[in-house]
Amino acid sequence: MHLTCNAWQMQPGAGGAAAGFSLEAIDLPAPQLSAGEALVEIAGCGICGTDLSYFYGGVPTVASPPLILGHEVSGRVVEVATAADEALLGRHVVVPTVIPCRKCELCRSGRANRCLRQRMLCGNYGTRGGFASHVAVPAGELTPIPEDCPLPLARMAVVADAVSTPFQAVRRARLNAGDKVIVIGATGGLGVYVSQWAKLAGAAMVVGIARDAARLDELKAHGLDAAIPVGDGDVDHIRHELWNLCRAGGHNPRWSWTIFEASGTLAGQRLGLDLLTFASKLILVGYAGGDITTALSKVMAYDAEIIGSWGCDPRLYADVIAHVSSGDVDIMPFTETRPMSRIRESFAELKERRSGLRRIVLTNDWAAEPD
Repeated sequence: MHLTCNAWQMQPGAGGAAAGFSLEAIDLPAPQLSAGEALVEIAGCGICGTDLSYFYGGVPTVASPPLILGHEVSGRVVEVATAADEALLGRHVVVPTVIPCRKCELCRSGRANRCLRQRMLCGNYGTRGGFASHVAVPAGELTPIPEDCPLPLARMAVVADAVSTPFQAVRRARLNAGDKVIVIGATGGLGVYVSQWAKLAGAAMVVGIARDAARLDELKAHGLDAAIPVGDGDVDHIRHELWNLCRAGGHNPRWSWTIFEASGTLAGQRLGLDLLTFASKLILVGYAGGDITTALSKVMAYDAEIIGSWGCDPRLYADVIAHVSSGDVDIMPFTETRPMSRIRESFAELKERRSGLRRIVLTNDWAAEPD
């Protein structure tokens, strides 16, 4: 029985939420498990763009602060409420970012990633997320990590969102061997994995588009065949570069592109729409607030598709873990671990986009033997 839990809590300022938030270290009673739940001692929790949007960007949370952010979690099961789940005790696991109900029409139809009654840590599944020593979650949705996995447990936290969300998106895109792929926002937290999954699915050419030319070049060892720095965003220039790349590689540039928008920006969405051509697909992976204007009739005229992809069904995590464990998809160059006591400076650094290609994973420095 664990009597206390340590955490970093997002708290409103003296003037309320409008005055901004702070991150404060707190001690609180350990979660009381309900039937079917498990208590996970956290090894690592990734800092996601959603966390930054909640903290800095004014994006409202489902549960009102104070609350504990963090939804990209790996750890070790230390307690279960139900005897049927005792086999999980001591196991290393990935905690689901989104918890499906498994009962609604979408869940029953195989679309549990977009469950009508989905719950999320630090949202509508209580106010406790992963920037803590422990978290309580439904035992049946935990995905055990094989004991022979060679990677540090803390870094496996990124499987819950940054790695699995692109996996789901590539599945939704129905990629085939020989397809041509564009990844907009290729250097971002999602984009670095979209390109790897696309290549693993058999794409003949994967072209990354982003602002930072140096970071794009680094990704040529991780799924990208070619890179186009976005520069001032001139669509004609980008299209011209794409045509040159296709000609050099013996591909026809006029049709059948699969375009992944992974930047989560309105500019990225506009670019994706502008690059649509005959029999092409645009897959929206990143979320951007606000609206854009476009002529949807061209989607009809091009016989094109626009597909949204939301999160990932936790039942697909095992496949993701297998590919990550084998090295098919490489997470090590794109993750960095830091003790959770550095959460404030890490949030500030990510706000200024100073972390390069790496996802910061905060490790549980309250644990006796942190991973």
